[in-house]
Amino acid sequence: MSSKDAPYPTAPALPGLLERIKNIILTPRTEWPVIQTEPTSVAQLYSGYVMPMAAFAAIMSFIRMSVVGVNLPMGGGTIRTPMASGLVSSVVTFVLGLIGLYLVGLIINMLAPTFGGSRDQRQALKTAAYALTPAWIGTALTFLPLGPVLQLIAGIYGIYVLSLGLPLMMRSRQEKTAGYTAAVVACTLLVGVLFAVLAIALGSAAAQAR
Repeated sequence: MSSKDAPYPTAPALPGLLERIKNIILTPRTEWPVIQTEPTSVAQLYSGYVMPMAAFAAIMSFIRMSVVGVNLPMGGGTIRTPMASGLVSSVVTFVLGLIGLYLVGLIINMLAPTFGGSRDQRQALKTAAYALTPAWIGTALTFLPLGPVLQLIAGIYGIYVLSLGLPLMMRSRQEKTAGYTAAVVACTLLVGVLFAVLAIALGSAAAQAR
């Protein structure tokens, strides 16, 4: 086991899922120092946090598209994705979400030295996972009035949470935080666009195969 994989000997016990969600959203400035010292392995991070959150986002998407439906403008009615197609799309979204999170972690780790930081893949993955919390939770806001606007606000808040975490988790230089954050966000958006196109293609292929 490498030094980076070894548990931190003085790390506190890992909090529960709901406690972590509450803390990273409401008090991110004080939660990041707690996260930094936690002995979370990649397997623990995925099983205990990433998979539940990605599943939540996928379920919210399914309910929105296949159960509630999308209202067309100017009284055009409501359209719904067929249940089978919606389920396939949700599974694809879930799987791609897990892969995409890992890629974002790789990006954070790869860029760290450019902004005066130190590479640490485990810390980078933790940064990516917890910074995405507002966006994951924001998928539930789509059911509210002005849902898209609220989701946008949640995404912007996630960028703020990321900016607080990067210098601490990756030990980057404080004065380079804005550039580091912007670079990570740009790469994340690119990954998101590519995966959205892939999800549509896979969903269409699955629908044609039935």
